[in-house]
Amino acid sequence: MYLITEKAELRCDHGTGKVKIIASQSLVTISGAKVLVETDLEGRTISRCNYTSATFKPCLTTLKIQAGRSPLIRVDGRRVYLDTAWGLTDGAPPPGTFRYTVASPGQNFVQEGSG
Repeated sequence: MYLITEKAELRCDHGTGKVKIIASQSLVTISGAKVLVETDLEGRTISRCNYTSATFKPCLTTLKIQAGRSPLIRVDGRRVYLDTAWGLTDGAPPPGTFRYTVASPGQNFVQEGSG
């Protein structure tokens, strides 16, 4: 499983919505890109989700991450995110129905070891 960086691409279930990524740490980088750690993917803007109608709300914001934190690797006490990371969005009805997932980790060099 690859560590994900600020150059990663994350998308909502609808394929068009793109998550805005902001890295909160600068201690660890891969090829100059900051590695993402816990909370970096939560509460982020999702742009261009095309899931709209009179009764549906598009995905606009990421909610809490559900999976994909490394049990082994931490930066300044916070677990790094892996390319298996996924969380829920505020797209509705109801909020928490749709996911956002990693389309590309932003690098294909550094992986978490298997132990």
